[in-house]
Amino acid sequence: MTRTWYSAAFCGLLGGALYLSGQPNTVKQIASGVWFREGDLKNHGHCNNIVIEMKDYLVVIDANFPSGAKALIEDIKKLSKKPVKYVFDTHHHGDHAYGNPVWTRAGAITLGHEGVAREMRDREPKRWQEAQGRADVAELKLPTAEPPKQTFSKSPFVLTDGSRKIEFHHFGWAHTKGDGFAFLPNEKIICTGDAVVNGPYNYTGDGHVANWPKVVEGAEKLGATRVLPAHGPAGGAEILAGEKAFMRELWSAVERARKSGKKLSDVVVTVNGKRTKANIELPASVKNWVGDFFPDQVYDTWMEMDKGKPRGDLTL
Repeated sequence: MTRTWYSAAFCGLLGGALYLSGQPNTVKQIASGVWFREGDLKNHGHCNNIVIEMKDYLVVIDANFPSGAKALIEDIKKLSKKPVKYVFDTHHHGDHAYGNPVWTRAGAITLGHEGVAREMRDREPKRWQEAQGRADVAELKLPTAEPPKQTFSKSPFVLTDGSRKIEFHHFGWAHTKGDGFAFLPNEKIICTGDAVVNGPYNYTGDGHVANWPKVVEGAEKLGATRVLPAHGPAGGAEILAGEKAFMRELWSAVERARKSGKKLSDVVVTVNGKRTKANIELPASVKNWVGDFFPDQVYDTWMEMDKGKPRGDLTL
């Protein structure tokens, strides 16, 4: 499997994976003025979105693919007459940021940690060009991905208008170098992007597996009681705990295999260039996060240990 364009691979793998929620394209109110829209990941590669109502405007979490952005815009019309002022890119991947031009053309300001823009500078236009097989990307007729128009380096970056406060946090490198979280302190709601998912959706090819649990710990310290992931259904703080445990168990299992004298070929089965099986078992407590990506996750963790540097730096 080609790993140069994450979103295409992600969407393809999920055709055979368990789609946990089973409720794509649905909008659920999480709290007053906060809505969670479940994206159609299996059929269109869309991530989840969150819509947050401020006094005079709306904030959207994740730009999605262009078609996902357009679908969300139609649903927003049913929720509020207020304009979307900000769209927060939790990271640079196509299913979270390639819809940026749709939002900026509609008058919104795209926002992200400076790491999002830096990742786009490093990895585009290659991935954008590889995404031209998607009609929604191709029809934009742009030479490359559009980075967030506004970035921040100091964490947290805060939006408040007297009616609601949103904190945008960066706790370090987990899924990507630019991972961002949106936290509503009064409602104790956290939007996690792909740094924390609820199901077998962790892509580690641009990640830092060793550091991932530390990033989740940073998010846990905020004290959220409701967790809105970018993939998989919404839930409570158990999603944060499960994500952290999965990454730790993954690292420990690969470390044990290496110390026992096993070779990478003993641990990961590759057929016709595609990693198809991992001969490693994780505890039942983290099975929710184990799926079709598992052989790649084991491979990426092995490579990170072998090279002594984050997996994401090996893909540049």
